[in-house]
Amino acid sequence: MITKDATIREIHHRVKNNLQTVAALLRLQARRIESDRGREALEEAVRRVGSIAIVHETLSQNLDERVEFDDIADRVLAMVAEISPGKVTGRRTGRFGILDAEVATPLSMVLTEVLQNALEHGFREGDTGTVEVSAIRGGTTKEARLLVTVQDDGIGLPEGFDPHTAGNLGLQIVRTLVEGELGGTFDMIPAPERGTRVILDIPVRADK
Repeated sequence: MITKDATIREIHHRVKNNLQTVAALLRLQARRIESDRGREALEEAVRRVGSIAIVHETLSQNLDERVEFDDIADRVLAMVAEISPGKVTGRRTGRFGILDAEVATPLSMVLTEVLQNALEHGFREGDTGTVEVSAIRGGTTKEARLLVTVQDDGIGLPEGFDPHTAGNLGLQIVRTLVEGELGGTFDMIPAPERGTRVILDIPVRADK
């Protein structure tokens, strides 16, 4: 008799496989498109699908609907770093800890979008630099919070830029997921010395 846990893990495994198939099809389609903008849009879609697949792959290996997010964050960071226009180094500090699946999935997408935005718009071809993802868990058992900071030392924000009204799709996705699904807050400000700092503050279940 197949147990409930085994069934759930198998579902996550199949979802992961289906998402990887979709990503592969989008990748093939991107190679056939002559338009640079069209190809870039499909490549962005591949990374979005890929970030969700990473979460389901992790869930398929667990006995419950909670995941250790540090490994997911590292894999998302490595995946997005492949698009770096220059020699940009990515690193993570701090610990995300264990997160519920309903938090891990949108957070992986948010992290993908924020990192993608930093690498695409923060650095020019041939630039060197660093993008650092920092995670801090805090608060009480009943009101735990996760503070995530993504900071780069790139060219910084354009004058007059407002992340809360910016129209590009990536930031629209971030705002929708952070404020709508995760019930948190999102801000993007100039870093203290140079570059850009993105701050995410979301409520989470206590990490036991």
